[in-house]
Amino acid sequence: MKNIINKKDVEYVARLSRLKLKGEQTEKFTRQLNTILEYIEKLNELDTSKTEPTSHVVPLRNVRRKDFQKPSPTVEEVLKNAPDKERGYFKVPPIIE
Repeated sequence: MKNIINKKDVEYVARLSRLKLKGEQTEKFTRQLNTILEYIEKLNELDTSKTEPTSHVVPLRNVRRKDFQKPSPTVEEVLKNAPDKERGYFKVPPIIE
């Protein structure tokens, strides 16, 4: 494994990020970051000269429904199934004593 990032780099970034890393964490993150960068290097080897740039891998479409007007229900319709009501409002138990 070719090390692109060393332990000193990880400690520097951790200090800038105000992270306190223990010794084993520094080693672990160094290995993980090098693995990620190695994978990126593999991707850089691909020939993409004939590939068009894209911002999304699937075509975008608006998934929202069309907006339409309809009449609002009346107070009586809204309160029809309410367990308890009083003077045109839902009646709920008090929460402040």
